[in-house]
Amino acid sequence: MHRLYIKTIGEGPDLVMLHGWAMHSGIWSSVQAQLSSKFRLHLIDLPGHGHNTAIPAFSLEEMVKVIAANLPSSCILCGWSLGGQVAIKLALGLPKQINKLVLVATTPSFIKREHWQWGMEETTVQLFMSKLVKQYVQTINRFFTLQMKGSCDSSTMLTQLRNNFFGSLKPNEQSLKAGLQILVTTDLREEVSKLTLPVLLIHGKK
Repeated sequence: MHRLYIKTIGEGPDLVMLHGWAMHSGIWSSVQAQLSSKFRLHLIDLPGHGHNTAIPAFSLEEMVKVIAANLPSSCILCGWSLGGQVAIKLALGLPKQINKLVLVATTPSFIKREHWQWGMEETTVQLFMSKLVKQYVQTINRFFTLQMKGSCDSSTMLTQLRNNFFGSLKPNEQSLKAGLQILVTTDLREEVSKLTLPVLLIHGKK
């Protein structure tokens, strides 16, 4: 099994942080100091991202399997967007190991579907996929802009996102496409109803 690069800091209960698509663990830098004063933080770069670009995981199941093998024996799990969907699957599969779940800007389906109007249009995500190779920077910036849509302080948050992202290793092309494909195909609406552990949802000021 692949051994992931994981940055571990702080003391206290184990808190594992999973970032979103195309990101890396540095995206948590604005809350890292505050959280590490109360928790033992494990900042994981998803397979194919950050320091783990050489580790393949081209499906949600493969990503979950790799991360599961690198988790503490007992932990709180926090995931953002794609990382949140990974966290949901991990919590369902490891109920004795994961005792609390925090989901940041995470939905069971990233894409709009029948009876589910709270996602992105699939055509928008497919457009991202087609432009990633030739217009990498512009495509990522567009994705960030959509992530911050509706925020009262979007310009500051966008600057933070871009500085954290573009100053580090970028994911490889295959991982970016695989991650988008996971977002397009994953539908966890039935599975989330099976969660029995405490869950904290963070979705902006509303």
